[in-house]
Amino acid sequence: MRWAAAAALSLGIAAAADERDRLIEDLDRERTAFIRLLADWGGLTRYGSENSEIKLKPDEKRVVFLGDEITEQWGKGSAPFFPGKPYFNRGIARQTTPQMLVRFRQDVISLKPAAVVIQGGSNDFAGFAGPATTGTIAENIMTMTELAKAHGIRVVLASATPVCDCAGRNLTSTRTPGKLMGLNEWLRDYAAQSGAVYLDFWKALADGRYVRKELTADGLAPNDAGYSAMAPLAAAALDKALTAR
Repeated sequence: MRWAAAAALSLGIAAAADERDRLIEDLDRERTAFIRLLADWGGLTRYGSENSEIKLKPDEKRVVFLGDEITEQWGKGSAPFFPGKPYFNRGIARQTTPQMLVRFRQDVISLKPAAVVIQGGSNDFAGFAGPATTGTIAENIMTMTELAKAHGIRVVLASATPVCDCAGRNLTSTRTPGKLMGLNEWLRDYAAQSGAVYLDFWKALADGRYVRKELTADGLAPNDAGYSAMAPLAAAALDKALTAR
């Protein structure tokens, strides 16, 4: 009995230490994110120099993926990011739609793409750049869409992706399924109204109202299996956008 009690105590101490270490790591990430936010609110330094070094080829059907960590982490693991295609990943973790709008000219228009995939909104609900509603997100999405159309760029509007609290992170308190699904309903309607293509990632990742546990790394971003499920949907949406008259 004494041995069992001692073992249980040791396990409890180890679990508490692990929880403390996770908390410290989360706080350190938050601190780093806020420092970056204060120094470069729009994230203009993230891809600025890289953009300037790109050699643009005539008649090349380039595509820019503009978004947050859902976009940025695509290709970081074993699931590739459209190999052999002139597709540019311009995702920045923790970004919101107003920040994406600030860098839209630099990271999208200046690359002269044939199409842009706009993915964002979840971090707006999380309050990373201040209070936000579906209405404020919609205004930013509409402005980016109008800018793209004014420069002859076809638009693909990607749905918000589902989340869960399955990895020990409290994500659904701000990114509630109702808010995310409401945003997706607006995106679908606006895509039809504006002539954009709606890209429904939700149906590939969700089990009802939450992300399928086997398709996420941390309850928010997809893992390799998640990105593999998203890739054919993105390819089909881009094919539709690029061949539309």
